[in-house]
Amino acid sequence: MLQCRLCKRQFEIAGSIPRFVALQNYAHSFGFQWKIHSNTQYDSYTGTRISEERFFGETKWPKRLDGQTILEVGCGSGRFTEQAASTGAMVVSMDYSHSVESAYAHNGHKDNVLIVQADMYQMPFKENVFDKVFCFGVLQHTPNVQNAFRALCRHLKCGGSLVIDVYPKYGDPRDWLITKYWVRPLTKRVSPDRLYRWCKGYVHFMWPVARVINKIPYFGRRLNLRLLIADYRGVYPLGEELLKEWAVLDTFDMLSPMYDSPQRIEAVKEWFRQAGMTNVEVNYGYNGIEARGIKAG
Repeated sequence: MLQCRLCKRQFEIAGSIPRFVALQNYAHSFGFQWKIHSNTQYDSYTGTRISEERFFGETKWPKRLDGQTILEVGCGSGRFTEQAASTGAMVVSMDYSHSVESAYAHNGHKDNVLIVQADMYQMPFKENVFDKVFCFGVLQHTPNVQNAFRALCRHLKCGGSLVIDVYPKYGDPRDWLITKYWVRPLTKRVSPDRLYRWCKGYVHFMWPVARVINKIPYFGRRLNLRLLIADYRGVYPLGEELLKEWAVLDTFDMLSPMYDSPQRIEAVKEWFRQAGMTNVEVNYGYNGIEARGIKAG
C-alpha cells in the first residue's frame, strides 16, 4: 500500500503497480485490447522500426535525454514507453486502464521506468516537475479533451516540452465519411470480449476483399477504412499475418472506446495559445493532428 501523509488515503500496489483508480473504469476496453495485443505494435515483435520512428518523429526529441524526466500519459501496452526509456531519461508511464499490466510486463524491469495506474485528470504527481510530457492516441478518448490537455500542461516544468496528438475533425463533408462514427453508438455498448470476436471475424472474412480494394490507386486504403478495415499494405513493412493482426486491433480500437472526440486543428492551436506555450507547431501527422510546444517560464 501507499499512504498519503497529508490526507491519510491509502492506495493499493497490485502486481508491482501503484493503483490510484479502480481497476474497472470507462477505459476498460483498452485494458482488454492491450492484454490480447500486448506485443502487436512492439518493434521487437514486428522486426521493424515503426514505433521508434513515430516516437522520435512525432516528439522531435533527441535520442539521448539522460538526467531528464519524461511523463507518458496513456501508455497502453507500452510500445512508446520502450522508446522513451531508450533515451536514458527517467520515464513515469501511466494509464487509466489495466493495460498498465501489459506495459509493466514489457518495461517494468527497467531501472528508469515507473508504471502507475491513474486518472489523467487527477494525476498523483507534483505539478511543474517533468522535463517532457507526451500523450499519444489518448486525448480523444477522454470525457473532456480540453481539460485533459490542461492537465498535461500542469505537470510540465517551465521550459519543458509537451507533445500530443489527437484525431482530426475537419468541419466539412469528410467528417460524414468516417464510417466508424455511424457504427460506434451501437458498438461502444457491446462488451469488449463479444465485440472483439465480432471484429476479428469481420476482418478475417473481409481480408481477401480488402486485398483487392487496396490495389486501387489512391482510393484503395481510404475505401477499406470506410469498410472499417485498417489495411497497412504499402504503408508499413509487415508480413501478411502481422498486417491482419494490426487490422483486427485497429478495427476494435475504432469501435470499442467509450469516448471518441476528434478535434479541429484550430481548436488545438488555441489550447496551446491559452496555455502560454511557445515554439508551437501544430500540423497533420502520424495519428491525425500532432502538436508540440514549450512551456513558457
